[in-house]
Amino acid sequence: MYKRICLFLMLLAFASGAFAQESDTTRVEVENPADVPDISYTLARKYKIADIKVTGIKDYDDFVLISFSGLSVGDEISIPGEEITDAVKRFWRHGLFSDVKILASKIEDGKVWLEIRLKQRPRISDITYSGVKKGEREDLEARLGLRKGFQITPNLMDRAKTLINKYFDEKGFKNVEIDIVERENPAKEGEVFVDINIKKNQKTKIHKIHFNGNEALSDATLKKAMKKTNEKFSLKNDFKSSIREMFSTKKFVTNEYENDKQNLIAKYNEHGYRDAVILKDSVVNYNNKKVDIFIDIDEGQKYYLKDINFVGNTKYPTEVLEGLLGMKAGDVYNQKKLEDRLIKDEDAVSNLYYNNGYLFFSADPVEVDVENDSIALEVRITEGPQATINRIIINGNDRLYEDIVRRELRTKPGMLFSREDLMRSVREIAQMGHFDPENMNPVPVPDAENGTVDIEYNLVSKANDQIEFSAGWGQTGIIGKLSLKFTNFSMKNFLHPKTYKGIIPQGEGQTLTLSGQTNGRYYQAYSISFLDPWFGGKRPNTFSASVYYSKQTDMSTRYFNNNFNNYYNYGYGYNGYGYNGYGYNDYYNNGSYEYALDPDKSIQMLGLSIGYGKRLNWPDDYFQFMATLNYQLYIMKDWNYFLNVRNGTCNNINLELSLQRSSIDNPTYTRYGSQFLFSVAATPPYSLWDGKDYAHMTADNKDKYKFVEYHKWKFKAKIFTPFASPINVKRTPVLMTRVEYGFLGSYNKNKQSPFETFYMGGDGMTGYGIYAMETIGLRGYENGSIMGNNGQYGYAYSRLALELRYPFLLEPSSTIYGLVFTEAGNAWANIGDFNPFDLKRSAGVGVRIFLPMIGMMGIDWGYGFDKVNGSRDAGGSQFHFVIGQEF
Repeated sequence: MYKRICLFLMLLAFASGAFAQESDTTRVEVENPADVPDISYTLARKYKIADIKVTGIKDYDDFVLISFSGLSVGDEISIPGEEITDAVKRFWRHGLFSDVKILASKIEDGKVWLEIRLKQRPRISDITYSGVKKGEREDLEARLGLRKGFQITPNLMDRAKTLINKYFDEKGFKNVEIDIVERENPAKEGEVFVDINIKKNQKTKIHKIHFNGNEALSDATLKKAMKKTNEKFSLKNDFKSSIREMFSTKKFVTNEYENDKQNLIAKYNEHGYRDAVILKDSVVNYNNKKVDIFIDIDEGQKYYLKDINFVGNTKYPTEVLEGLLGMKAGDVYNQKKLEDRLIKDEDAVSNLYYNNGYLFFSADPVEVDVENDSIALEVRITEGPQATINRIIINGNDRLYEDIVRRELRTKPGMLFSREDLMRSVREIAQMGHFDPENMNPVPVPDAENGTVDIEYNLVSKANDQIEFSAGWGQTGIIGKLSLKFTNFSMKNFLHPKTYKGIIPQGEGQTLTLSGQTNGRYYQAYSISFLDPWFGGKRPNTFSASVYYSKQTDMSTRYFNNNFNNYYNYGYGYNGYGYNGYGYNDYYNNGSYEYALDPDKSIQMLGLSIGYGKRLNWPDDYFQFMATLNYQLYIMKDWNYFLNVRNGTCNNINLELSLQRSSIDNPTYTRYGSQFLFSVAATPPYSLWDGKDYAHMTADNKDKYKFVEYHKWKFKAKIFTPFASPINVKRTPVLMTRVEYGFLGSYNKNKQSPFETFYMGGDGMTGYGIYAMETIGLRGYENGSIMGNNGQYGYAYSRLALELRYPFLLEPSSTIYGLVFTEAGNAWANIGDFNPFDLKRSAGVGVRIFLPMIGMMGIDWGYGFDKVNGSRDAGGSQFHFVIGQEF
């Protein structure tokens, strides 16, 4: 029978320094000293491993742990020796064990039986966070990656603290206190609760930024160059700097500060100081809430261009490249401009090559001679072969048939590569509305060996269909509206139910809109419209068709006398039931609405339209021409809302021709581009040939307006100007400038149209539904409050606006942006009274929210500064609700 010997064989000299932080296992442990054989620790002896067993561990297989040790049965080892020491180190480095011992359980005939005795670190039973908000906790959970069942290790906890510090440092909290506490779980042996206690303290803000050594550039210029590192607001600075500081972030973030130090050097390089360096910098606590920043700069000398030569260019002459570069001998050596004009700008030298297939082009500016303050540059051009497009790969499209997406592309297989065509293709896909414009990632994949390029369009689909359901209560009961807009309709599959995706055929990008609004017998409106942006499927020619019907019933005289003090406060549609009438004005009188209906006073409107549009190639291919034939039928019975006609049937047949240009990048949150529309709508001039004497015809003569005649002219323009390059800064503020004019003329002054006039003021969302007028918004004034001198008809209007927008959220699920606006406009009863300087002014703020299933909606608060229609008071404070987008 062999004596059992427990000997710890680890050498203190090799292991004590590496593992002093762990529990001490470096001493020799002896369970029964009387049984210990005579082993010398100064003279190593060789032993052959006869067996290895592992004790103290439940969650790992023995063969896995034995492999960790690097020891195997049959190995010959020295005792004492490095083999045992290295095995122990391997277990410590793994970090999963709080105690490691290797013992000899038996030694006989030059053989040794080893026992690896381990103590496992506890596992996480649950994790709790304190001192943080729900969103912060979710972010930390994702970043830390700590999960139930993970083993606690020192490295894991140190990593958690580092990531938490980094996370809050990015948010401006530099003095975060973190305490990670482990509590044993009494219900489960070997498991602990982990409490992560976080005290964020206050954000660290910047008190002052101090520069030393700068003479060529002022402190204000350098502070402006630091995009994300800004000191507190001070009125002592110049006006522009004060405005910038007022709206810029003041928190101190280490990563942003490091980037801004590079921006400082870039600013010096921009002014010709090529050798500028930061000698030293420091961040010093001003108090427990703020820090001061000290930066010492060595500006060096200012350099100028001695000469610029292009080398290697064979496709384009040097004169052309010099003209694009826009830099010449004697200019300041502006390295930023050099980079922009060579690579970054839309009309840069590189794009001359890229837009003509030279995808493998490169331009390398080299300083070939530096003498005193002058530098000679040599721009070394590598043109390479022209790249032909091989394949077009579309990823992420699960909404449209692929050919519907491909027809929008300006890049086709076999064509020469063009960066301009690539970016235009991205814009066209964004305009479809089926993909997230913020996450479009076109990737050229060149093959230099074959001289070809594959283009991958990586798209993110988003829902674009919209459902609008609204209900409200007015004096005449419940008002309800339901509108369904399907933007991916497929007419050709309408009779093939097997192809349906959901309840309708989809895939061709056509738009079908169904809408209904009713208040029972008092008001009903129904419409259906269809739009095909590629009629016939071969060319981008637009076809549209729509039909609508509405009926409005007037109130009885008894009800009117009981409930209204002001006749013109009454109305149907949005203005009546929704915003300005029953819904928001308190005219309700319990029990009286049963007398409201007067079936002998009503107007019915039936409308039909069919349109055809064609994309033009001149002056450029952003232009589109559209022709629309419209027919409206008005049937009136004692209808009191038109001064010139109350009874009878009126027909409005008109042809509308419009020329429009749209170059905007994104229909939801537009950063750059413009929209222009010029349109003319005209009816036949019946009075020129029907032989009727309209000068002596009374207004109530049914024949006078049996056929309505007019000519209507409109001009609208929007220009979007970003404050920063939208390529580099997606969340850039944008200034929208709007200009609008409209005129309604007549062929015969005795037969002015009572329809199609301008109904101005308010939110502008009513459209043509109310009184057969065109609604024009002017925030800060009540709906329809600006309608010409006679208070009803507007035959000319003008509207101007400036709107500053800033995006808060740009995601596929929703887009949210805020706005500040100033507006001015007016309407005139006679075209001859039109005065572009006689305008009603307003200003205000608002917000827009775009949700895929609902569309654009928002709310504006505006304040009107001027009086309207002889009233004593100005427009004053007004809230406006917005549904949909307005051109």
